[in-house]
Amino acid sequence: MSDLSHALEVSPDAALQFVLTRGDGGDPKSDGSARCVMTLTHPGKTKKHIAFKVKTTQPRRYLVRPNQGIVAPGASESVTILLVEKDKQMLLQSFERLGQSALDHSKDKFLVQSCTVGEEFAIGYSGKKEELAKMGGGDSQEMSKVAKELAESLTGMWNSASGGEDVPIFNKKLQVRHVVASDGDSKARGVKSTPRQEKPSLETMSPDQMFSEITSLRRKYDELVTFSVNLTAERDILNNTLEQTKRDLNREMARNKAGATTPVQPIGTTKSSSGGLSFLTFLFVAALFFLIGIKLHHSDMVEFLFDVPVLGDVLRVEL
Repeated sequence: MSDLSHALEVSPDAALQFVLTRGDGGDPKSDGSARCVMTLTHPGKTKKHIAFKVKTTQPRRYLVRPNQGIVAPGASESVTILLVEKDKQMLLQSFERLGQSALDHSKDKFLVQSCTVGEEFAIGYSGKKEELAKMGGGDSQEMSKVAKELAESLTGMWNSASGGEDVPIFNKKLQVRHVVASDGDSKARGVKSTPRQEKPSLETMSPDQMFSEITSLRRKYDELVTFSVNLTAERDILNNTLEQTKRDLNREMARNKAGATTPVQPIGTTKSSSGGLSFLTFLFVAALFFLIGIKLHHSDMVEFLFDVPVLGDVLRVEL
């Protein structure tokens, strides 16, 4: 049996279920969005921190936060997965036309990867994460810088782990289910119907209720700011990667173009340095005239040469 000390416990274990509601579904505390919470727990089989990364086959349909991170021994991390509103409405329209069968057998899948990290890396990452948490609603530029450093450090770690380092990686696959809920269908909701409670107005709130409401709003605001900072950091990383890819592509195209335009001299051709006839041409002309002379001599057509001054005397002497 293989050692699974680097594997995180994932809950739910097999499938992620998204309940699709129209509007807020009758819940005053709900914004009507379809979401699912996944819990990642360190089993405590090793004293090392375990890093995780969440992937999906439909990255434009789901928002995952956080999509990567580190879990300390014995601790757990909650990952919220939100279905984009546009895709939710598209699924609801398919349900209206074809019923629940249109949502069954979804091809959407999630993959949770986990591996152990070194103590030095874990300490550095935890320190920067605590620094980001202490900033709260402070300088957004500084928060964006720290969040970008966190994302880049995790991305580099995963690239090293996937690029051949002897680091075992555990893969956990999960299916996706979409279920449409209605006010009168408690089975589709999966929860018991409860009477709707009216939210007290600001004038009738007690000091404790007001403090609780302000604390809840503050927490939601901090979550929104952190999520926005993480998105900005991931966007910057993608832009840098795209620019580097473009530069590499341009260099490769320029190199190929330079190699294609290099002049190549045909094999077997020679060029005269003085611009005159080549030696091969001279030999060909001499041989041609020699053959013509022999032909004329045997056909008795060279008698007129004996009448040429000087040349005729030379020929008679030769004969």
